[in-house]
Amino acid sequence: MSVKWNKTGKTTGELTFDISQAEVKLGLDQAFKRVKKNLRVPGFRKGHVSRVIFDQYYGEEALYEDALNLVLPNAYAAAIKEAGISAVGQPQIIPDSMEKGKDWTMKATVTVEPEVELGDYKGIEVPKQNTRVYAKDIDAELNKEREKNAELVLKKSAAAKGDTVTIDYKGTIDDKAFDGGSAEDYALELGSNTFIPGFEDQLIGHKAGDEVDVVVTFPEDYGAKDLAGKEAHFATKIHEVKSKQLPKLDDEFAKDVDDSVDTLDDLKEKIKKDLKSKKEEAAKDAIEQAAIEGAVKNAKIDEIPDAMIQEDVNTQMNQYLGNMQRQGIDPQTYYKLTNTTEDQLRAQFSKDAAERVKTNLVLEAIVKKEDIKASKEEIDNEIKDLAGEYNMDEKTVRNTLTDDMLSHDINVRKAIDLVADSAKQVAKSKSKKDDKKSEK
Repeated sequence: MSVKWNKTGKTTGELTFDISQAEVKLGLDQAFKRVKKNLRVPGFRKGHVSRVIFDQYYGEEALYEDALNLVLPNAYAAAIKEAGISAVGQPQIIPDSMEKGKDWTMKATVTVEPEVELGDYKGIEVPKQNTRVYAKDIDAELNKEREKNAELVLKKSAAAKGDTVTIDYKGTIDDKAFDGGSAEDYALELGSNTFIPGFEDQLIGHKAGDEVDVVVTFPEDYGAKDLAGKEAHFATKIHEVKSKQLPKLDDEFAKDVDDSVDTLDDLKEKIKKDLKSKKEEAAKDAIEQAAIEGAVKNAKIDEIPDAMIQEDVNTQMNQYLGNMQRQGIDPQTYYKLTNTTEDQLRAQFSKDAAERVKTNLVLEAIVKKEDIKASKEEIDNEIKDLAGEYNMDEKTVRNTLTDDMLSHDINVRKAIDLVADSAKQVAKSKSKKDDKKSEK
């Protein structure tokens, strides 16, 4: 194959390539088979005309457009590979020569990835991460468990913040009831902020049996537009007031929370280990993110083609909506449930698209510079992991994803590990105020 690449801009160029006569002939044969079944030629049954008769009657050139459409994708892909360029988006391809009996010549205007000049990507300084678990952290987890296991006990005194009241209420605006404004025997935790701002506060200090006229104004951005900004009166009857009774912090409580422990000390130790693990995982993620951001900041990248931005946005949207689909929510249902549109979701993913593209470009440049290559064993393990994650058999995964696609993902992850593992944690620098104090 004759291939010529002429760069015309930072991310654009002209690719000239040939389609051999052997490929052209194959395309013409395939094109003829497709049109043959519908051909009507005088003296022949429909679909039974020979290629020789077709050429005499219509001319071989009548097949050129269909043949080109059949052979062009593979020919273009082969030309891209031979030219050694990373094309993005859809090229503009026009025939330069399509003479009978000769190789066809194509000219394509191609957008390519921008060049990346790597800066420092090893030994990036990142903020030091604290993975120590403090007593207050353990106490906070224990208090969460106590809250979960709390009992509601009737109280005769006035309701306070944190208490739960059982109420009937009937709302009106200008003395007229409105949809969703009434309920009976509704359990409301005061301070939960689940009702309109101001509603819960007006019940604090009242006892069971009290009737309260609660007056509130719906927020201007309230979901129901017909209620937004309007003042409403809620005739409210308090039936019960209950307070939370937290369980005693002892061995019995520990066993109720986790049947794998026997004592409160055992539970505390288990909570400590879990918190330590979570903090270490969070620290690893933070170091990785900071290190990658540093490597990207240190690199120099030419202008990013819009085609790459749009490709990234499309990928993000397809992945996101695909996850929704696996949960049984199709795109239209998702937009309806979230009261959003496809354009709004696209705008959401467009915000950080340029940064994501830059990051991928830098990581791919590191892969190339470090000559990172996925082994066959790593590819096989990747297939097993994907099959397990998506509940598919390995054969289906192999048929869906090529080794090049799998290798790319593995290599990028290895580049991320290289950058993150070489990062140096440093303590946060003191403020100028602290520096002056130390000097004194």
